[in-house]
Amino acid sequence: MGVPTFRRRTERRGLRLWPVGPVLVLAFTVALLVAAAVFFAGWDLLEARELRPERQIDSKTLFDLVKLSFGVVAGAGALVALVVAYRRQRVDEDGALRDATRLHTERFTTAVAQLGAESAAVRLGGVHALAGLADDAPTRDLRQTCIDVLCAYLRLPYTAETDLPADDPAARHTYLALREVRHTIIRLIRDHLQLVPERPHSWQGLDFDFTGVTFDGGDLSGVVFSGGTVSFGGAEFTGGTVHFDGARFSGGTVHFGAARFTGGTVPFSGAEFSGGTVHFGAARFTGGGVYFNAEFTGGTVDFREAHFTGGRVSFNAEFTGGTVSFHGAEFTGGGVDFRGAEFTGGTVDLSQANGVAPEGLVPSSGRPLPPLPTGLNLPPAWYPAGS
Repeated sequence: MGVPTFRRRTERRGLRLWPVGPVLVLAFTVALLVAAAVFFAGWDLLEARELRPERQIDSKTLFDLVKLSFGVVAGAGALVALVVAYRRQRVDEDGALRDATRLHTERFTTAVAQLGAESAAVRLGGVHALAGLADDAPTRDLRQTCIDVLCAYLRLPYTAETDLPADDPAARHTYLALREVRHTIIRLIRDHLQLVPERPHSWQGLDFDFTGVTFDGGDLSGVVFSGGTVSFGGAEFTGGTVHFDGARFSGGTVHFGAARFTGGTVPFSGAEFSGGTVHFGAARFTGGGVYFNAEFTGGTVDFREAHFTGGRVSFNAEFTGGTVSFHGAEFTGGGVDFRGAEFTGGTVDLSQANGVAPEGLVPSSGRPLPPLPTGLNLPPAWYPAGS
């Protein structure tokens, strides 16, 4: 569950320092160049033309030459001391990082072992331990590793409630215990994605792989996807309510490609699509309800070749910017509703969509089509007769 990847990342780390000889030569060269630049800059500022020749030097000039000689020696010594001190500091910092990484590895191994325990309570302890490890991780890679393991747990084979055998209390008890562990992971991810990037415990900008995960509930409301890659590709939303209320898609890439919405409710109420790319390509909406009561203000939202064959999908949304594409989408069942949608900017392209027109886009048969809002493109087949 991620341990080999974790080890590979830590083994690649190491302190890289140049040999001290070349470093000192380089340092002296840079120092001489800087001193020369300062000297000639001062010469130019003073508008000096030449040096006055001296046939004899007095005691004061001789003393100044002696002081200059000692100053050069002292400066050279200080430069050597500075280089050595810097290298020592780097070595100390690397040693501290290695110690922190070693401790992190020990805690990581314990937490992963807890995730594999039979007891749901022990697994919950492992989930919280991994989340705490991610917060305390000494490097970004180690934080990503902890998140990878949490996501990998969600990707493990899982039997949803709708697939449980009837009249089997033991199976239902096991299901409820596992669901609590899974929903706890989702909740912890939500809490960390609600934090601003400046917060040390924020997980924004990292990668989350929910590929193929079965969602039978969970709360991702208020999360901010501002960077990294988040994949719900092939995920199945089978029941319960998976909240994306107030979510903000403002950067990075979020994949819902080939996701299946077969039951339950998935509300995007108050969500904002303002940047980045959100893919719903080849997603299948066959049951339940998906509600995009959202704002599309920027970025790209792609429903390319999505299939709307059942359930209810509502676009009671404001389209004010960005691009929303339904290229090749199939509307073969009822329940897709654009009533209440407002088109005031951006592009909503359904010109290459197939099937029956969703509600709220064209008037009933026989009535002429009113002027379309700017940026809304419909296929010619949806135009009523006489329009």
